[in-house]
Amino acid sequence: MDNKQLAELIRSVDQTLEPVEGKQFAEITVPPDKLHAILLKLKDNSESPFDFLDCLTGVDYGQDLGVIYHLRSTLHGHTIVVKSRTSDRNDPQFDSVCDIWKAAEFLEREVYDLFGIKFSGHPDLRRLFLDSSWGFPLRKDYKDDVNIVTK
Repeated sequence: MDNKQLAELIRSVDQTLEPVEGKQFAEITVPPDKLHAILLKLKDNSESPFDFLDCLTGVDYGQDLGVIYHLRSTLHGHTIVVKSRTSDRNDPQFDSVCDIWKAAEFLEREVYDLFGIKFSGHPDLRRLFLDSSWGFPLRKDYKDDVNIVTK
């Protein structure tokens, strides 16, 4: 499938989704309240199941915080990118996808540790690398006068 065919596949999962044109991979942005349901439908899709979570990462857009999922169909070799974002910087939350892809357990902990994004339903959401004194170092508003050299 090329990206146009993948865009049609995405629309068949949810008519409200608008795939982005002109990218390397088919790409969609999903509201946080629909994220888990859409990802589950993409994994269970009979035409092209996206059965492998290639990457899950956090991102700080400035005003918003978000998550990005790279999904692959190991059966067909297709890749799609699913993005979601929230403007709640004080308590950013998304539904966990650990029940869909086991690999998400580690990846969601990493995103939580570095961005402070919480994943509801995660079986063991705790910091992975840093202790709580660090805050969330990959946020654009992160300040640390002791551990970060700025000059």
